[in-house]
Amino acid sequence: MNKKWECYEVDESKVKELAQKYNINEILAKILVNKNLTKKQDIDLFINPTRKDFHDPFFMPDMEIAVERILKAIDNKEKIMIYGDYDADGITSITVLKSYLEERGLEVSSYIPNRINEGYGLNKKAIEKIYNDGYRLMITVDCGITGAEEIDYANSLGIETIITDHHEPAEEIPKAVAVVDAKRKDNKYPFNQLAGVGVVLKLIQAISIKLNLEEKEYLKYLDIVCIGTISDIVPLVDENRVIAKLGLKLVAQTRNIGLRALLDIIGFKKIDSGAVSFGIAPRINACGRMGNEQLALDLFLCKDYELARKLAIKLNEYNVERQSIEKKIFDEAVEKIEQNEKDSSCIIIGNEGWHHGIIGIVASKVTEMYFKPSILVCFEDAVGKGSGRSIPGFDLHEALMNCLDYLDKFGGHEMAVGVTLKQENFDKFKVELETYAKKCEIDKIVPIINIDSEVSLKSVNIENVKSLSLLEPYGEANKMPIFLFKNLKINSIRALSDGKHLKLSLKDDGFMVDSIGFNMGQLSEEYLLDDKVDIVGNLDINSFNGNESVQIIIKDIRKSY
Repeated sequence: MNKKWECYEVDESKVKELAQKYNINEILAKILVNKNLTKKQDIDLFINPTRKDFHDPFFMPDMEIAVERILKAIDNKEKIMIYGDYDADGITSITVLKSYLEERGLEVSSYIPNRINEGYGLNKKAIEKIYNDGYRLMITVDCGITGAEEIDYANSLGIETIITDHHEPAEEIPKAVAVVDAKRKDNKYPFNQLAGVGVVLKLIQAISIKLNLEEKEYLKYLDIVCIGTISDIVPLVDENRVIAKLGLKLVAQTRNIGLRALLDIIGFKKIDSGAVSFGIAPRINACGRMGNEQLALDLFLCKDYELARKLAIKLNEYNVERQSIEKKIFDEAVEKIEQNEKDSSCIIIGNEGWHHGIIGIVASKVTEMYFKPSILVCFEDAVGKGSGRSIPGFDLHEALMNCLDYLDKFGGHEMAVGVTLKQENFDKFKVELETYAKKCEIDKIVPIINIDSEVSLKSVNIENVKSLSLLEPYGEANKMPIFLFKNLKINSIRALSDGKHLKLSLKDDGFMVDSIGFNMGQLSEEYLLDDKVDIVGNLDINSFNGNESVQIIIKDIRKSY
């Protein structure tokens, strides 16, 4: 698939000025200029944020009301129920708030809806159970902002609710005691992109301020807050960057017994955002996807290492099982696509027996592979439940608004949706969405690779590449830098891992570099020795047998002209 390469227009005079002024190399200076970080205070905040860089929590909507109600509960020794989501953000949110409130002497329980049987968010059966169990104060974390009807029901039973959430509100704000969400229209908080666990951090920060507690009483949870933040793929800028940067330092030396056990099982050598995204988060999320959400929470609340290790092993097993089911669904999906869907503008496929908790991951992979919006639907008892993912430039949520006649329920946003529909309406829905996509001329959307800078091999060395670590942690809105190398000669080429990956040795003006293209093995047949190529990719340090060398992680390759 042809991709469009777009390179930042760099003001070279600014780059040179920044490099000289702060004694940094020009590669790092270019990226800082691209991020519009040219003032010392902005650079310091980005590279070395401190606990002083957190915003005042009381600017959040209803924060004062929420804190006062919780302080009243502390004074009166009330029981509190925390109602959270089943993903990594929800699990870490419950962990932090439950632990903090229990340290304040409260009796705290939690409720996590089962993904398979109950789905996301508040539901009336759960609220009724919470009432019957004797709880009259409920705090939601990572959910609740769209639950106006459920909050009305809770109110009718005599349950008071404090909502803490980070999702977009509906037209009607629930009639809870307090609704703490920076996405509210009346928000005055300077940053509205926190994860659910980030909002919880602000809540316990505000409580700590009111109780005149030391900062460490809430900052000690930054390891868990960091994991939830990175896992939820929120933009790692502003306060999220402070959380991630400071939190990762705590993760490496965590006192949370469950997290320590999980890290020991995973065995990552370096604790960075990648370790969270590809090691910790999938294992937490696997529990929720497989319908065993409580296990991950039990791990993070565990006080005994041996028990925690057993729980961590179980998390690992669920993740392996999830991977196996995911591969099976993906293979079946690709077979269906190759047979019937290759010419479609949107990929919409359904099947009996697909796992509802896993089709969203597969939809992401399908969309990435074909660069088309995709919706995968699993059918059971003539009802289809589906998950969809989109491509930049096509609003999938808006598209579903044009297919309401065939949907029972749907929700989500521009890039990801969930749908419920009758099986008898599936083909009609498919036609309707395909027609809408063609009207939008979706076929003209081309994937874009945003390039930070064009560089030459001679300007790259181990020291320069290591300096890029100052930009970490990488994540949403702070991607690993991508560089363009032009007119490199192929010195050697081969496929690795049974043809799966591409390995290249590249040469330019006497300088050599190794490069690897994951899942690009088929290109070994398209290029020859001495071919001249242009490469875009990330710069990395390869350590082998105690030796370090620079390598390029290839994102795209084309012949030089």
